[in-house]
Amino acid sequence: MLDITGLEVSYGAIQAVRDLSISVQPGEVVALLGPNGAGKTSSLRAITALEPYKGSITFDGREVRSLGPEGCAKAGLIHVPEGRHVFPTLTVHENLQVGVTAARGRAGYSFDDVYSLFPALVPLREREGWALSGGEQQMVAVGRALVAAPRLLLLDEPSLGLAPIVVKAVFAALAEVRTTTPILLVEQNTAQALTLADHGAVMVHGQVVLRGTADELGDRSAVLASYLGQKEIAT
Repeated sequence: MLDITGLEVSYGAIQAVRDLSISVQPGEVVALLGPNGAGKTSSLRAITALEPYKGSITFDGREVRSLGPEGCAKAGLIHVPEGRHVFPTLTVHENLQVGVTAARGRAGYSFDDVYSLFPALVPLREREGWALSGGEQQMVAVGRALVAAPRLLLLDEPSLGLAPIVVKAVFAALAEVRTTTPILLVEQNTAQALTLADHGAVMVHGQVVLRGTADELGDRSAVLASYLGQKEIAT
């Protein structure tokens, strides 16, 4: 499905990603873990042709640089960026409607499906984006991606800045989504990511330093925590 080989992303003299090789197959959830500045966001932006890159990124055998950002979305490579990017003057429901434009006739999540996954949004249907909390905005951003009928869902730090109860709600919804949609997840909340992922890779200074299944990474929590500059993770 998604195959990345020898990915390099640079900003002038700064090399943000070095020789990254990973793949995501149908039915999988893959986590990219690492501290701030590890190159995770740059990797996701390259995957959706938002950043120039060296190496190869293919989605269903097609090089994404030839697709461009719009072509990636139309092909079903749907990216939920860090920061949510909810349209502030559109209502919750209008924000969700924006996602339909990328569906291109693919069967995906309906609006009712999204409201079922995120019941907190039901009474907020007519509230404008600027008036939403960070957690509510994250639910809208994920919901908007789902109505775009993703064939592969890319999530950049979905737990960032959210209260624990909201993180729990978002990841509960993603646990349902993963039953039908493969996911590439970028996260600093390692323990939460490992509850969702099948396997993962840890990036530090732009390169992968550790790989394994979710269970293997959980078993090596002390090593993983040292790379992330955290206390030992709870798994």
